[in-house]
Amino acid sequence: MNSVIYCGMDVHKNSFTLCFVYGGGVLGGLVYSKPVQIGNSVSETVKICKQAAEQYKKDYGEDAKVVCGYEAGCLGFTLCRNLGKAGLRCVVLAPTTMLKDQKRVKTDKRDSRTIARCLATGTCSLVTPPSPHDESVRDFVRMRDDHKSIQKTIKQRILAFCLKRGLIYEKTNWTGAHLDWLRKLTFEEPTDRETLDDYLLTYDQFAARISAEDARIDELCEEKEYEESVKKLKCFVGIKNKLALSLLTEIGNFTRFDSAGRFASFLGLTASESSSGEKQRQGGITKSGNSHLRKQLIEAAQGICRGRPGYKSKALKERQADCDSETVAYADKGNVRMRKRYYHLIEKNKSRNTAVTAVARELACFVWGMMTDNTKTPEEQEAADRAEAQALGEALAAL
Repeated sequence: MNSVIYCGMDVHKNSFTLCFVYGGGVLGGLVYSKPVQIGNSVSETVKICKQAAEQYKKDYGEDAKVVCGYEAGCLGFTLCRNLGKAGLRCVVLAPTTMLKDQKRVKTDKRDSRTIARCLATGTCSLVTPPSPHDESVRDFVRMRDDHKSIQKTIKQRILAFCLKRGLIYEKTNWTGAHLDWLRKLTFEEPTDRETLDDYLLTYDQFAARISAEDARIDELCEEKEYEESVKKLKCFVGIKNKLALSLLTEIGNFTRFDSAGRFASFLGLTASESSSGEKQRQGGITKSGNSHLRKQLIEAAQGICRGRPGYKSKALKERQADCDSETVAYADKGNVRMRKRYYHLIEKNKSRNTAVTAVARELACFVWGMMTDNTKTPEEQEAADRAEAQALGEALAAL
């Protein structure tokens, strides 16, 4: 039976630090090698790992396979893929799940040893690398959101600039009329007009860029591998092309989560808790996991909470027209439940932010159900299992 050598890698832009750990079997525990620091070379990493395997066979008379691992960070998944092409198995660790040393000394060598220990003992969670195409599309969507954030900052700068000069638009901001008002403003100082014109030019540039990126996202949603899933997700209120594509490219395989609760926990949408003895204290959401998706789901929940239960807009009906009745029925059930939950929480004097966040968690759970074909409620699943057991009993009795 082959043994396993775990290689913890603390990776940076210009250097890798490797530490090997052997565990179990005739060794009776964990044995660490002396950490080795090299340049950012895949070939050198492969060479050192092969030498470690040869040394292990020489010392213990057994073949050994090497499993490398590093924390998710600046190098993304490229290093993982390159090591895989070179014949080494490599995994990526989620930093927030690692059991780290409490000592106040942090070095690359210590970090590599910690990563190796986490790999050997299983005290960490692994990140599922997306496919290269999913990663490419994901980064495009993230770029669009970055541009939207920059445009938001420009808007704030323009409003602040006008406010300092006593200029306030009394109606809704950022409409066509508001932009016309901004362009026609007159100032005592000519430089003020130049400043505002430059701000507006930047705003227009980002508006055009975001519009083009939204059109490109619509095209990506029509690709064969995304089209069917995007149509299903858009049956929910608040989910359109961008969020649907983000969910598919950020998550990849939804079945890696064995329940809706675990999926919501991955997104950081579950309540934190600090209880001890008879005292039970629950706080805000954990905010762990994928912050990008969590933010988008909360924004989608804002739209869900504006309507009444059971109401379907014309746009939603058009999105649902291309889907089968079972998918639409499940989405409608979720839309009604989420809106009812929002108003129920508001009636219980919960703050609006708390209610919206709770709806975002519900939305995440319904999305998981849609993508894993778990479209039945627990009560419906129990009834189906009961009917199946009864049918099996009748078939056995007939024999």
